[in-house]
Formats: sequence, structure tokens, C-alpha cells
Amino acid sequence: MLVLDDLRGEGREWRQSMSVSTEANGGMRLERGMRCPVSSPPEDSVRANPARVYDAWLGGKNHYAVDRIVADRIAAVTPFVVAGARANRAFLRRAVTYLVRIGVDQFIDVGSGLPTVRNVHEVARRVNPTARVAYVDLDPVVLAHARALLATDEHTIVVEGDARNPRAILTDPALTAHLDLSRPVAVLFVAVLHFLTDTDDPGAVVDAFRRAMAPGSHVVISHVTPGEPGQESGMAQAVGLCASGAAPFTPRTRAQVRQLFTGFELVDPGVVPAQRWRPHGPQARTVLPIIAGVGRLHGAGATPPRRGISSRRRCTVTDPPT
Repeated sequence: MLVLDDLRGEGREWRQSMSVSTEANGGMRLERGMRCPVSSPPEDSVRANPARVYDAWLGGKNHYAVDRIVADRIAAVTPFVVAGARANRAFLRRAVTYLVRIGVDQFIDVGSGLPTVRNVHEVARRVNPTARVAYVDLDPVVLAHARALLATDEHTIVVEGDARNPRAILTDPALTAHLDLSRPVAVLFVAVLHFLTDTDDPGAVVDAFRRAMAPGSHVVISHVTPGEPGQESGMAQAVGLCASGAAPFTPRTRAQVRQLFTGFELVDPGVVPAQRWRPHGPQARTVLPIIAGVGRLHGAGATPPRRGISSRRRCTVTDPPT
């Protein structure tokens, strides 16, 4: 169990809540970071939250000093985590843009996280102003922010839901009233499924959504891996560091992540490092330990793209070398 001994004084164990005391740590008090735009309980400023830690890595403003401390602590053992978080977010934007351009106009963002720059509905509406988005999350901090900042018009809603319970999400009255699941929809699991343990069975979660999706639908997945040579030790330390905290995670190999796409046809270039999925320009040579892909659900009666933009050649067997 991690002890935040860099906070001087006795320190506090990083318990299930990842709490850090603001009491006299060598006379130091943890001051608030950038104040969240939605009012939060007073203890929020002294208790790290996984979504706000991720926000800190993205360079956002919706986090406190305690979240920054935890973010920096993890980054100290995995210096690639910040670049990985930003590459993951950039992948999300590219994937959503691709999907809207081929005619998808409905999105379910599972485990959406805190609002940040260019959220799913904003990206989608740059191409199709009528695209509809349902943000789904279980974290009360995320839900409070999302309802205040994202659900601002008739095309966007926020739904409380747990990825481990697909049926509850898919039958939520607000979601079924907002989206037409008899038509193609894109379900986004972006940096979410590695928070599900093997016992949670992320493959079964994706399959449950697949069975409820109309032909022509897509799934978008990004997932942390054990790392490339030279990264495994740092990733193992991060796993151990987070194991006793509020956000334990399970890195999975490319082969395991490919299995999550069972029943879908992988869109070219397949399952690849997130920064190499249809990049807009030259990418750094360093391969980050987060991989990503997009899969299409085929079947009789699949709805063709609404726009005259054809998809690229699709990959069903092999991925390009990394």
C-alpha cells in the first residue's frame, strides 16, 4: 500500500478513497487547485479522484492540488502516462470524426469521464450538427460536471450507469428515448475496459452491447497494455500503486484487446498504438502503452453510410508492425 511520504510528516496511506490529509504535514496545507465549475462537497478538495487525476494528465482545469499530487506520483514511475493520456484523447477525437463522416449520428460514451476540450458531442457536431450523444458514467463527480457542462441541449444527455451492467444502460428510459437503437450507433469504451477485472469479463460487456446494436453500428475501444520493452517495469509499478487505490486497472496484451472486438470487423489499421490509428500527421517514434481500434458490426439490412464518404480498406486479420 502506497504511503505518500513526499507530503512530509507522518503521511497517509492511499486507501480505497485515495484520501490525503490536509492536516499539519510539516506545517503544509494542501491548497485547492483549479476550482471545479460545479460545487462539490468540501472533502472533494482533499480526496483524489481518478477522473480528476486523468484531467490533470490532459492539462485540464477540473482538479485539485491533491489530484495533481497523485497524478505526478504515477507519472514519476510511468513517465509516458501523460503522453499516453493525450494520445488516447486524440484517438477518441479522430475516431468520432471518422464515424460521423461515414454516417454514424448516434453515440454512447461509456465511462465518459470529466468534460474537457472537444468532447464527443462537440467533435461530432463539427461534421453533423444534429448528432446525438449519451454520456454514461458511474462517478458522481463526473455526473455532476457532465450534467452542468455537457447536457446543455436536446441532442445531449447524461446517464448514470455502470459499464459492468450493460442491460441497465441499454434499457435506461432516458437513453432509449434519446437514441434509436434500431439504427446504427457507436459505443465508445475509451480507456475504460482496463478498469474492469478479468472477473468483470470485459469481453462479455462488449458482447452484451454488440447483441443490442443494429447492423452498421461500431464499437470504439482503447486499452492500456503491459508496455513495450523498457516500459514494463514502470507499468508494473503503476499497477501496484493503483491496486490499493480507487482505480485499480488491468493492462492487457494486443491479442487480448483484439478478442474484445469479437463479432466486429476491424476497421483499418486494426488494433494499433493509439497514436497510430489514422493519425493526421507525423507521430513520435515512441510507442505508448495504450492501443486502440474501431470495429464495425455487419449483418443483413446494415444501414449504408448517409454521406458520400467511403470508409477505408478494412483490416480483418493482421495489424501493421509497430
